[in-house]
Amino acid sequence: MPNPYDLIAYPGHSYSNTHPDNLASMAILHGLSPAPVERCRVLEIACGDGDNLIPMAYAIPSSEFVGFDLAGAPIERGQARIRELGLRNARLFQGDLLEVGAELGQFDYIIAHGIYAWAPAPVRDRVLGVCAELLADHGVAFVSYNAMPAGYLRLMIRDMMLFRTQGMDDSLQRVEEAMAFLRFLCESRPEDDLLRSLVEAQLKRMMRPNLGGVRHDEMSEAYQPVYFLELAQHAQKHGLEYVCESVLPPPPDPGYRAEIHRAVESAAGGDFLRMEQLLDFLRMRVYRETLLCKRERRVRRDFPVESFRRLLFASQASPVEGEKPGATAFVLPGGIKMESNHPGVTALLLELGKAWPFALSFESLEPELAGTGLALDAEGAALLVRLAISQMIEFRVWNPAMARVIPERPKASALSRQEAQTRDATTSLLHLKVSLEDVKVKTLLKLLDGSRTRAELLQAMAAALPETPMAELEEGITGSLRSFQISGVLEA
Repeated sequence: MPNPYDLIAYPGHSYSNTHPDNLASMAILHGLSPAPVERCRVLEIACGDGDNLIPMAYAIPSSEFVGFDLAGAPIERGQARIRELGLRNARLFQGDLLEVGAELGQFDYIIAHGIYAWAPAPVRDRVLGVCAELLADHGVAFVSYNAMPAGYLRLMIRDMMLFRTQGMDDSLQRVEEAMAFLRFLCESRPEDDLLRSLVEAQLKRMMRPNLGGVRHDEMSEAYQPVYFLELAQHAQKHGLEYVCESVLPPPPDPGYRAEIHRAVESAAGGDFLRMEQLLDFLRMRVYRETLLCKRERRVRRDFPVESFRRLLFASQASPVEGEKPGATAFVLPGGIKMESNHPGVTALLLELGKAWPFALSFESLEPELAGTGLALDAEGAALLVRLAISQMIEFRVWNPAMARVIPERPKASALSRQEAQTRDATTSLLHLKVSLEDVKVKTLLKLLDGSRTRAELLQAMAAALPETPMAELEEGITGSLRSFQISGVLEA
C-alpha cells in the first residue's frame, strides 16, 4: 500500500520553536545544562522533506543534523536540496521509527513534531522510546501533540469529514468534498448557533493554499489527542521528565492569576503535573509543544538567577512616545505595546533594539544598565521573565552569522535564494519565516548572491520587471534590504 505522504505532499516549513537555540534557552531557564547550539547533534523524527531541519543545518554548520521519515518521496526531495546546497552536516534517510535505534548514536536535541497524536499506539510509544534511548545525558526532546479536552472538537470535525467521504479515493478532491460538507453544515444552521460558530472556526483554521495539510492532519489514518498528564506519565515510563513547554505561556494565561494559581495548587495537592492538567481545563488548550529531559536531571521551576548569566537577550521593540509622564512606550512589529517608566527596562529595550537581530549577554549590557535599578538579582530576573512573557524580549543562547549592516554587495543565504525559486516564503538564519508573496521582494532575493551593488541590483530588477517604474523599484530595494537584514536573511 503506497504511503499517503508519497501520494499527497505535506506542506512542510520551518518551526522556530523546534530550533535548538529555543530548546537550549528554555532548558537553561529551568536550570539544565544542554549542549551548545554551535556544537550539537540534532535528530528529527518524521522529518518529511527536511523543510525544518535543512535551514538549521545551513545556519549552524558546525553541528550535525539527522532526519528520517517513513515516506520515500519527501526524503528524496530533501536529499536533493542538501546536495544542491552542498551541506555536509545534514543527512536524511528513509526509515521506520519502529526499527531505528542505537546505530544512530546519541543526540543533544530530538524533535518529534506532528507525529505523536497522529500515529497508532505502538508508534506513539516508540516516539518516546527513541527519545529515551537516543537522548544524551543533558539532552532535550521536543514532542508536539494535540491536547485534550479541547481536542474533542477536532475529533468531532474529523468524524464528520471521514463519514462524508468514506469510500472515496484518497485524493485532494476528497478533502475538498469534506470541507464542502462542513460549509453546508454551517449554512444549514442559524447564524448565532454555537455549533455553527465552532465549525466555522475550524474551517477557517483549515483554509490554506495546500490542502495536503488537511488531508494528513484532519483526515489521517490515526488521530488521538491526549491529555497532558497522559503524555507526562507516558514519558515517565520511558525515564523522561517534563521540563516545560517550548514557549512561556502568554499574558492572558490563567496560571498567572494569583487566586487561580492558589486554587489550582490546592486542588492538585501541590503536584506540579496535576496543576498543569487542571490549568489546561481552564485554558481549553488544543495543542502542546512539550520539552522532556532525562529523569536524572533536576528541573528548576523557580528560574534560578544564575541561569540568566548563561542566556542572551534580544528584542524587536521600537520606542515611541509614552502616554504617562516620564514613561517610554515600546511597540513590537506585530502591534503589541508596553509602556514603562522603569529606567532599567527603558535602557535594556533601547540597547537590545539597536542590536537586533543580534542577541546580547547581560554582562555586555551592564555598563548601560548601571544606576538604572536593573541588576541580575532575584528581582531583576523576575523582571526579565515578565518582559519575556509580554514578548518584549526573547531568550537565546546563540547568534547566527548574520549581517550587522547592509553591505555594499548584499548577500542573502544560499538557502533563502534556493527557496525563493519555488516558494512564497523563506526561512531566515534565525529560523524565522519571511514572506515572499510580493513578486518584487522575491525577484530581489534571487539576485542577492553578493555580486551586485545597489545600482546593479536596480538594473537587474528593471530588466526582470520592465513594467514597474524605476522609482518604485528603487524604493522597494531599500525597504526589502532592510527587512532582509533585520529578519536574518542577509549573511555576514
